[in-house]
Amino acid sequence: MDVLGSLLQGFYTALTPMNLLWCLLGTTLGTAIGILPGIGPALTIALLLPITAKLDPTGAFIMFAGLYYGAMYGGSTTSILLNTPGESGTIITAVEGNVMARKGRGAAALATAAIGSFVAGTIGTVAITFLAPLFVKLALLFGPAEYFALMVLAFTTVSALLGLSLSRGVTSLLLGLAIGLVGTDVLTGQPRLTFDILSLLRGIDIVVVAVGLFAVGEALYMASRPDMRAAEIVPIRGSLFMTAEEWRRSWKPWLRGTALGFPFGALPAGGTEIPTFLSYFLEKRMSKHPEEFGKGAIEGVAGPEAANNAAVAGVLVPLLTLGLPTSATAAILLAAFEQYNLKPGPLLFASSSTLVWGLIASLYIGNVMLLVLNLPLAGLWVRLLSIPQPLLYGGILLFSTLGVYTLNNSTFDLVLLFLVGILGLLMRRYDFPVAPCVIGLILGRLAEAQFRRALTISQGDASVFFTHPLSLALLIIAALVFIGPLLYRWRAARLQSPKAAG
Repeated sequence: MDVLGSLLQGFYTALTPMNLLWCLLGTTLGTAIGILPGIGPALTIALLLPITAKLDPTGAFIMFAGLYYGAMYGGSTTSILLNTPGESGTIITAVEGNVMARKGRGAAALATAAIGSFVAGTIGTVAITFLAPLFVKLALLFGPAEYFALMVLAFTTVSALLGLSLSRGVTSLLLGLAIGLVGTDVLTGQPRLTFDILSLLRGIDIVVVAVGLFAVGEALYMASRPDMRAAEIVPIRGSLFMTAEEWRRSWKPWLRGTALGFPFGALPAGGTEIPTFLSYFLEKRMSKHPEEFGKGAIEGVAGPEAANNAAVAGVLVPLLTLGLPTSATAAILLAAFEQYNLKPGPLLFASSSTLVWGLIASLYIGNVMLLVLNLPLAGLWVRLLSIPQPLLYGGILLFSTLGVYTLNNSTFDLVLLFLVGILGLLMRRYDFPVAPCVIGLILGRLAEAQFRRALTISQGDASVFFTHPLSLALLIIAALVFIGPLLYRWRAARLQSPKAAG
């Protein structure tokens, strides 16, 4: 009953006119940026951080959450009608969805994607409601040693699982850790990596780095591409109401996709790509019509879209209860918490219960809003694709510059912004993942604080990280995650060498 009482209190907060407006704004903006290829929720939230710095935190996070959910809805529209995924989690949707659209079944594909997203988002939000308090009880068992080990696990997973290679992931992570060291040491008061520049004594603002890497870096990268041309948009044909046969073939994939997606979202670096691909292949294996896959099978849209949205819901559980980001967007949301001097974790549910439960309640409301926005208005949203990309990314650069300048009215921040933006451009150009850098910057400072705290409590005895069972278990898992890909590649190379020699 305590959970239900807290949820009712959350609805009381979320249903105020102002918060309903923030929810509507977030879901509408999220749908729009999901439809526009290459934008994404991480970039947009990073862009909004300086603009929302003075807002009420509850309203700001309700808007951010609506934007995150909405981007997953909108991404399916471009996958189906344009064969260009708006989000990485909708890549597999294009395989069957675009074929359906070309056969005149685009409306049915959009309908099963929207309803599947609604079903998965709602079930995922129910799971957040009841699982988050359990995670809070688990998190209360964590001391400084356990929190440090948990952050080491986050470092290894994001560097090993995100990006094309382990070395590039680790390089990006170390870069973020180094940026986080800039400033004045809290314990000793000594300047670190400031190079006698007074403006660096306060450190490099997380918002400046987030906006630089995601917004400015992405805009510069898109501007450097010669292939920014319009693609063919398949018109929407057919009724948006699914037939009885389409309902019968969709409802089980929705549930299976939800069951696959939510756990992957809660895992460090689980993301949306793996569960959506797994869902597609599962539906192909379980289908009574496997021959239709590749030719417009509706199960190939229903399952992955449900997995995609359920994974997004799963991301919020470790973020709120442990302060652990499991995706690039979650890392930006963690930066937003830092901006408001809020610390995600078990104490957040006690110190900011109005914000947390108002946010969870708004997810239920946002899901209903998104269903209404996406089903009847699909044709209207597609018109966004006619915006010239030079104008779109030029606007992103403009708002990035204005937003960062208003943080501290500092021209030095603008210099840093574009230096970080050029770094983001180079990282995109040479396939270095950006997410490990942001996570290293945010969690690096927290990991250092927990490391020092653990050593202080143990009077300098470093064995404290190995004598606590939970801390030891987390470090062992982190080592396996890091070493596992190396062992796999070494074993694959050994198995292939005799064949090559023969």
